[in-house]
Amino acid sequence: MRCQDLRQCGQKLVRRRPLKPREGSEGRMSRCLNTLDLVALGVGITLGAGVYILPGEVTRNKAGPAIVISFLVAALSSVLSGLCYAEFGARAPGSGSAYLYSYVTVGELCAFVTGWNLLLSYAITIASVARAWSSTFDSLIGNHMSQALRGTFPLHVPSFLAKYPDFLALGVVLVMMGILVLGARESALVNKWFTGINILVLSFIVLSGFIKGDLHNWQLTEQDYTLAAAGSNDSSSLGPPGSGGFAPFGFDGIFQGAATCFFGFVGFDAIATTGGEAQDPQRSIPFSIVVSLLICFLAYFGVSAALTLMVPYYKIHPESPLPQAFLHIGWGPARYVVVVGTFCALSSSLLGTMFSMSRVTYAMADDRLLFQGLAQIHPRTRTPIMAILASGTLAGVTALFLEFSNLVDLMAIGTLLAYSFVVISVLVLRYQPDQNLSKKEKTENEIEISEREASPLESVPEAGISRILKSLCDPISTNPTRKSGQIVYGCALLLVLLLMILTIILAQGSRYVFSGDPVYTTVAVLLLLLIIGITVIIWRQPQNPSPLTFRVPILPVLPLVSIFVNVYLMMQMTSGIWVQLGIWNVIGFAIYFGYGIQHSLEENNGQQPPASTFQTVDENIPGTESS
Repeated sequence: MRCQDLRQCGQKLVRRRPLKPREGSEGRMSRCLNTLDLVALGVGITLGAGVYILPGEVTRNKAGPAIVISFLVAALSSVLSGLCYAEFGARAPGSGSAYLYSYVTVGELCAFVTGWNLLLSYAITIASVARAWSSTFDSLIGNHMSQALRGTFPLHVPSFLAKYPDFLALGVVLVMMGILVLGARESALVNKWFTGINILVLSFIVLSGFIKGDLHNWQLTEQDYTLAAAGSNDSSSLGPPGSGGFAPFGFDGIFQGAATCFFGFVGFDAIATTGGEAQDPQRSIPFSIVVSLLICFLAYFGVSAALTLMVPYYKIHPESPLPQAFLHIGWGPARYVVVVGTFCALSSSLLGTMFSMSRVTYAMADDRLLFQGLAQIHPRTRTPIMAILASGTLAGVTALFLEFSNLVDLMAIGTLLAYSFVVISVLVLRYQPDQNLSKKEKTENEIEISEREASPLESVPEAGISRILKSLCDPISTNPTRKSGQIVYGCALLLVLLLMILTIILAQGSRYVFSGDPVYTTVAVLLLLLIIGITVIIWRQPQNPSPLTFRVPILPVLPLVSIFVNVYLMMQMTSGIWVQLGIWNVIGFAIYFGYGIQHSLEENNGQQPPASTFQTVDENIPGTESS
């Protein structure tokens, strides 16, 4: 009996949700967002606290002028994941983003972990941006607010909490929550105004840096640092000198900076949460993701280059780098332009992130993996009112008590985990057969017959190793079968495991690998050969030919590179960050096993589709067509 119970529990953990919307769930929210709204949402979230604050700390302490390379690496990771989001946006245009994509491909438990960590990332992002908003305002009034709060409400608590409660940050979150309650169209209009002003200010900063910048700041030496320290009244105000030059902290600093800079690119995935409110989701979501990532990369690259050209990296102010940079070059009044842009950027980032967090909360509650009451839709505004209030309250409390600088890496690792699940889902889904019977006009028996005819393993049971390898690398069928789909599913899981081991070796023992250590080098080469061999097996399997508005190119290589980069960045995090992530997931598992696994709508939906059964087109979504 125990074995049977364990088996039933295991089946519940991997049950999948069909892509087709459940009866009564489609059309509950208003489809009022066009492509421009989605691009503004993605750009508004991404170009927030990251572009105005993050370059200061990373440049000064981790990467120096090579921060432009750090942003390039972080952008590469985001673009690779973004392309996978774009394909899934064309396949599954529904609310929930990475959570939904994992649910229909990998299974319920992985979907819950993905959604739960997305909520963590969103909550931390909101808290960080709200704190940055408050800090910017406080600096304008001479830091009187922080001094008063620190003296009135001192918090003698662990280091990861703030020194005082930030009531202004809480107030800003509540205001944005009120805007979201008004409706999706109204909040999108406010967001477009904020984002437009932000883009204009960033353009001014980039042009100013290239006009007043000095290339010598990318070629500084230890002598320059010594002279700067001698001419400074407080040499402790200078950052570490490193070894000078363009990359004063070496490759380690560049990659550590890239892991932190990844925070700056979080935001494009918010576009994927609008599937229930976009007018033409299967076309506008992929396009908006690609365009917003391009705009954001150009902005980050330009601003970080301008900053490091204007100011020597060890003189950059970590908390307000851009205003202090304009003071340094003698353009004092320009800092007020930066302040206006900062407020607009932080406001649009805050509004967009809260929008995304509420939609993921709603999607999980609508599937009953979170409490059902969170899926309530307001009858007039057609917004998920309870999800907005709950997620806004959680984010507001986080902003009230938690410190920004201690949470960036935790946010990044949670987002990287969610991105990796999406990439795996795309890799698996592309090679699955189309089981839409109305289009293919096939019965289950016909599928089984075609598979037996196409599979040498079934027709020739005595086949040897060579025949098995030939069947894996040279399948007869030109369309995916259940057997080929299962092969890809197993190979994908094995590849993920091998890539994790390889990235751990490279992250923790790269100096041994590249120095020629026989043990590390041999293990790394063997892992690489295995990865290449399994990649070839996947590549040789037939892909689903169903037409889409966007498809990830260079499959399966691009998703595998994306997984490698994501895991490598995660390996740059400290053990303390992993412990904090583990604590958050323990809380999530308590909710899932205590509530979600019993109340899930898939509990009583009968037998679930097999692992290789997926539907690629949602015929019930207005504005889409079956191909």
